[in-house]
Amino acid sequence: MTDVSPTVLPANFAGDLDERSAAGIAAAVGRRIRSGALAPGTRLPTVREVARELRVSPATVNQAWRALAATGAIIARGRAGTFVGELPAESAGRYQRLHSPSDNAFRVDLSRGTPDPALLPDLAAALHALSRDTAPGDLSAHYLGEAVLPALAATLRADWPWPCERLAVLDGALDAVDRLLAAHVRFGDPVIVEDPCFPPFLDLLTRLGARPIAVRLDESGFRPEEFARAFDGPAPRAVILQPRAHNPTGASLDAARVRALAALLAPHPALIIEDDHSAGIATSPLRSLAARFPDRGVYIRSYSKSHGADLRLAVAGGPAALLDPVVERRMLGPGWSSRLLQRVLLTMLDDADARATVTRARREYRRRATALRRALAAHGVTVTPGDGINLWLPVHDENAAMISLAAAGIKAAPGGPFEVTARTSTDHLRLTLGALSSAADLPWLAAELAAASTATPTYRRIRRP
Repeated sequence: MTDVSPTVLPANFAGDLDERSAAGIAAAVGRRIRSGALAPGTRLPTVREVARELRVSPATVNQAWRALAATGAIIARGRAGTFVGELPAESAGRYQRLHSPSDNAFRVDLSRGTPDPALLPDLAAALHALSRDTAPGDLSAHYLGEAVLPALAATLRADWPWPCERLAVLDGALDAVDRLLAAHVRFGDPVIVEDPCFPPFLDLLTRLGARPIAVRLDESGFRPEEFARAFDGPAPRAVILQPRAHNPTGASLDAARVRALAALLAPHPALIIEDDHSAGIATSPLRSLAARFPDRGVYIRSYSKSHGADLRLAVAGGPAALLDPVVERRMLGPGWSSRLLQRVLLTMLDDADARATVTRARREYRRRATALRRALAAHGVTVTPGDGINLWLPVHDENAAMISLAAAGIKAAPGGPFEVTARTSTDHLRLTLGALSSAADLPWLAAELAAASTATPTYRRIRRP
């Protein structure tokens, strides 16, 4: 890193601030760093100089500097001063590493994380019913019309966890999480996440420059003692969680755990983003933490796994203060989620055959998970009970297990991209039940998975978080 003479912040820097708080200052400096306006190696002014220029207290600037330092954006070098850090080299995101290119060489692909197409409601039937029942012109789009179809909103509200102030239809659960984080989380903000965590959440936080605070799970969700410790440092801005059928472990909140977590959250103003990605096919009842905080909780219900990923629909419900900025910003881009697709979803939600198909899928995924756990147990491999379409398989070494399975014609998802913090004991693979439709494959598959779980490398492995 090259030392240069002390710099002063640009003359228009104060005008770039969203607010003169620690978070606002950290966000503005972070934008300058990422844009290249503050180059790596640049020596920053002293805390007192910045405070004087921005007319804030030195304590406020100190807090902003700590947030930036926690992400590596700036580096304190004692009496030498504080410098802009080196930008990290671009690397493949966790989600990209999770979904490596596949080919047809695999006999069974358990890596995809997607539902079995044979267990989805008949989309063609829904489209036929829609074309028969909808009068011409009813599907015409109005740029400033209702973003959520009133009939769909009424159906959703009848089954929502609480009478929320706003509903917004978005293009899948990940789109909803992305837009909520972009609207409400800033550079340097701490955000509580599950460990292991759905990889795209971590990628989104990285792109925002936010700092994930990892809290480990048990089969009932966040461990309360670790959740409490997450509030010991700078106040977390948000909490992201999956209330049931956690991807990848299958963990689901129970009533006692929700009460414990709600009591810990009560004194803190963090917003809650709850991703119910397996609604419809999860067998566990919904225990919503967001519902305990209707003024700062957003519950997201996805229909990708129950009704089809290509619908690209999820619904977010919560307070207007959190959802209105998302809806308003979206109007400058895609505007709204297709009202035609909203009508298709409404048709399936109202159709008895479609509802029966979702019920059969829920039971079938449960049957597959139970059968695979029992088959693995017969080989001495224990998989923690869970819900949903994924299993979290413990293995001695992730890389060796992946290679062993590939040699047998089986593809699994690596566990590393899910892990927020480096493990010192057990590695894992994620297995998705969507492709496990043939009972005849089960004995062979369980034997290969069990063998892979104990596979060891012939080289010294370097772990990557």
